[in-house]
Amino acid sequence: MNLANRITFVRIFLVPVVMFFLLVRFDFGHFTIGGRTTTVTELVATLVFIVAAVTDGLDGYIARKRKIITNFGKFLDPLADKLLIMVVLISLVQMARIQAWVAIVIISREFAVTGLRLVASLEGTVLAATKLAKVKTACQIVAMISIMLNNLPFSVIGFPFDELMLYLAVIVTLVSGADYFIKNKHVIELNS
Repeated sequence: MNLANRITFVRIFLVPVVMFFLLVRFDFGHFTIGGRTTTVTELVATLVFIVAAVTDGLDGYIARKRKIITNFGKFLDPLADKLLIMVVLISLVQMARIQAWVAIVIISREFAVTGLRLVASLEGTVLAATKLAKVKTACQIVAMISIMLNNLPFSVIGFPFDELMLYLAVIVTLVSGADYFIKNKHVIELNS
């Protein structure tokens, strides 16, 4: 297994760590800024999430730079992204930080695109992540970070950055999902 794929596996390993620190409550203290309270465990979860998100760019960079792009990596990388985002979304719904419909829309798109990828793989085609899908992932990551931090530091000035990023992430998620299906309609037509 090459280095890029190992880094992707690290991201997958960090998924339950993020979930653990988001959902399991330890009394390590909290801090309040701009009327918003964030616990130390939420801060730890956010930092681990950021490390995991950084590995997303790192594994792709290493794979391209060293010319070690593999079909396994093309499949594993988006899967790791989806796991990370889905776990955080579900955790944030559990914490009543986001509405369930937001998580359902984003997760549904992820399952639909994964299903399309699986059908394409049966035909011997690997659907790599598109540029729009990478923008989608970036929007989702920024939204998740701002929500996990209770909109800090923007809560100080009363700017709803977390909400705006979340709705932007939903829109880009839907558009990128439609883009996958439009660009790959031949895969559906061959198998229907």
